[in-house]
Amino acid sequence: MTATLPWIPEDMDRTTASAARAYDYLLGGTHHFPADRALGDQVLSVLPANVMARQNRDYLHRVMDFLLAAGIRQFIDLGSGLPVMGNVHEIAQQADPQARVVYVDNEPATVAHSALLLRDQERTAMVAADIRDPRAVLEAEATTRLIDFSQPVGFLMLGVTQFLPDDAQLWEITARYRDALPAGSHLALSCFTWDNDADTMRRTIEMFKDSGRAPIVPRTGAEVTRLLGDFELLDPGLVFTPQWRPDATSGDADERSNLYAAVARKP
Repeated sequence: MTATLPWIPEDMDRTTASAARAYDYLLGGTHHFPADRALGDQVLSVLPANVMARQNRDYLHRVMDFLLAAGIRQFIDLGSGLPVMGNVHEIAQQADPQARVVYVDNEPATVAHSALLLRDQERTAMVAADIRDPRAVLEAEATTRLIDFSQPVGFLMLGVTQFLPDDAQLWEITARYRDALPAGSHLALSCFTWDNDADTMRRTIEMFKDSGRAPIVPRTGAEVTRLLGDFELLDPGLVFTPQWRPDATSGDADERSNLYAAVARKP
């Protein structure tokens, strides 16, 4: 990408890889630089991350269709990355221009890039916060302005839990978010798992460790279910991402994945 592209901040560091831009590269997007593509290719050397990224994005689309059909019109997306490639606000506001979306990320490059992409959006905002700090997320100016906590919320944690080790109090953090949501809200998860291909997960963990990057933590089905707390797990239950309410564009409905998917409703 060149410095003349209008959706990229002129002062952005193009030499340091961004996880969000690498994800965009894996999805087949255009918001990335050579350093991001190098990171993506490094991950691809041990993990079919491009397939997983597409499965995760397709799952997001099906989840959003489901939540919108359930009448939800406000959404919080934790660890969102860049708001491109058919992301939450694009899907929601195509269905209802009044829908409101709060993205949350703590990577400075992602926040700056997103601010430019969303500069003309009145009902969508990026919150610069660490998702390990629920208070910072839930009390941010954009969150309190856009989200009405007296009404159901679509709360998305897609492809983010693997970056939170157990000692980061993942269970307690998720419980605090669940407690803050009003009745009728839905929590949607997708999580790296051991349960499909443990050898590939081990190689991926070693690659992240050897590269000096933040470690990743895949989890078992039981651990993913624990994140839902006392929310009602909706059909079809905990499944691999291609198996969650597949449609005509989902491919093989029996396909396995290195990502679990689940959606649960607060009674």
